[in-house]
Amino acid sequence: MNVPVNKTEDQWKKELTEEQFYVIRQKGTDRPYTGKYDQHWDSGTYECAACGAELFTSDTKFDAGCGWPSFYEALDKTKIIEHKDFSHGMVRTEVMCANCGGHLGHVFNDGPKDKTGLRYCINSTSINFYKPDSSNH
Repeated sequence: MNVPVNKTEDQWKKELTEEQFYVIRQKGTDRPYTGKYDQHWDSGTYECAACGAELFTSDTKFDAGCGWPSFYEALDKTKIIEHKDFSHGMVRTEVMCANCGGHLGHVFNDGPKDKTGLRYCINSTSINFYKPDSSNH
């Protein structure tokens, strides 16, 4: 995969926590209802935990009841990569950061029908949150 931020797995392993490396680089998954952003409702932006690319906004976040942060739309479709995932005996669409190729989660067609109909089911471990007017970015 050709992405702007292209590091070796050893470099990623040094920069990410063990949990982040497992989820973002090895396509792992947070346990449902355990992630810090599942029931997080502050206004702001969610970015890739590996590279800082802005991915989703709180304006498109909703409670899907699935145990993971859910969004009905990406901030910009060019910020994510989608591809078929045939792992675990299922056919799903994986969502990755277009900037670094990091695994974010999956997208499903069971989101809010009055919006896009999509549910981007994202691992809390794969994202960070910041308020645009704060200094934590």
